[in-house]
Amino acid sequence: MASQPRLSDLRRAMFVRRLPAALSELAGPKHGPVHLPLHLAWSGLTTFDLDRPRLRMSYYRIVLAEGRHDDLVQYLDQDLLVGLWPTLISPDVREVWESAFGELAASTRAAA
Repeated sequence: MASQPRLSDLRRAMFVRRLPAALSELAGPKHGPVHLPLHLAWSGLTTFDLDRPRLRMSYYRIVLAEGRHDDLVQYLDQDLLVGLWPTLISPDVREVWESAFGELAASTRAAA
């Protein structure tokens, strides 16, 4: 009997398919209010003020977890992502992105 893939392996594969080719593709906003569509922010708040640290963190966690490739490119900013990276906590997201982008892994090591 073939073994079933683990849920975390399935999640990681989903995140890999969504990755941008390079962090430089991330062209999202850096400041001010941003409205996320319902396919991303389906469970509550849809407008996030990126100048407020807690809202910025929530926004990034939502987009990383729920975003498709085009969403990642549209809503994330390379500099903000790298700056926030050490505090983002989803292990599946972290492993996939750090495997693809060494600068994020370095950011995590520097914060430790």
